[in-house]
Amino acid sequence: MIPLMNLTRQYQNYERKLDEAALRVLHSGRYILGEEVALFEREFAAYCGVKYAVGVGNGTDALVLALLSAGIGAGDEVITCAMSFIATAEAIAIVGATPVFADCTKDTYVIDAEKIESRITERTKAIIPVHLYGQCADMDKIKTVAEKYGLCIIEDCAQAAGAEYKGKPAGSMGDMGCFSFFPTKNLGCAGDGGMIVTDNEELYRLCQAYRVHGSGENGLLAYGKEKKVSVDLEHLDFGGNLPKYFNFVVGYNSRLDALQASLLRTKLPYLDEWNAKRREIALYYHNNISNSKVKKPVCGSEGSHIYYVYVVEVKDREKFRSYMKEHGIATGVYFPVPLHLQKVFQELGYQTGDMPNAEHLAEHGTAIPLFPELKDHEMKKVADIVNAWEG
Repeated sequence: MIPLMNLTRQYQNYERKLDEAALRVLHSGRYILGEEVALFEREFAAYCGVKYAVGVGNGTDALVLALLSAGIGAGDEVITCAMSFIATAEAIAIVGATPVFADCTKDTYVIDAEKIESRITERTKAIIPVHLYGQCADMDKIKTVAEKYGLCIIEDCAQAAGAEYKGKPAGSMGDMGCFSFFPTKNLGCAGDGGMIVTDNEELYRLCQAYRVHGSGENGLLAYGKEKKVSVDLEHLDFGGNLPKYFNFVVGYNSRLDALQASLLRTKLPYLDEWNAKRREIALYYHNNISNSKVKKPVCGSEGSHIYYVYVVEVKDREKFRSYMKEHGIATGVYFPVPLHLQKVFQELGYQTGDMPNAEHLAEHGTAIPLFPELKDHEMKKVADIVNAWEG
């Protein structure tokens, strides 16, 4: 079976370096935050072209903490794309706000920037554009709307580490960018991990507060923001005790651990090379898949796609997936239910037909194998079998 993704091949290629990184942490005795995390935060911030980065437990937590740091909560609305993983909208709901959905585009599948303004109300506080499948949303149009209405932009970069829009890295164009390092991502760790990046020092410090139980000096800063009162950070005295035992706001326990940071630090220098290989495989598919019954993905002219997944559209997805499996090729679906039709959000009142592009993609989109270690004969077989599909 040709897999959709394969994590063991990457590990085998870098086994010695990854093992050394893990053992370095195990021998250090420093497993939570510490130097490894601080170094990775610095390196990843530089990679994204921003000043600050905050390592957190996972990509979902990154979104939650970013929203909290932006002061978003009960009574607020946040606009996002109907086609995404549940975490995007779930994070909005977790902080007490209401997700408001806009359709994706018909070709690139990212949020349709033209549909955002009509969804803005007096309760709207932020936009979360999702850089879906490895391709950035139309950030120029989104930023224009956000500036017009004074809205915060939190980029969902879970599938877009290394992607660019007009030469600007994903995560660097909004107020904050949120990343996931789930193992299957283009930059993945050996468990859960996430990151928030920003150029705003205050948001950086607030994210630091919320990731560690609202404690310490940054916790007091968050208290001042939440309560809208002035606080005296200069004369804060913990009496010789650890700052983590002084808690000022309700936060989370969401920290990127040192072991994961060490593995991510080892992998980061190879990310551009791996993304280039993904684009090379995608180009092969684009040039060699000629079946008119299979719609290939579109790369927008302003961006650099890093193909977290390569999604084609077919009329009868279940038949197509069975056909591919019979020929030894794995496929996947990202995602079978658009967010506005998820049962958890049924009380918001959306109906089938409200987001036609997202609904069409949810019914017909199918990912075929694409990962940097895919062998030449495997991608040839994938293209040949797709071309032989009779629909």
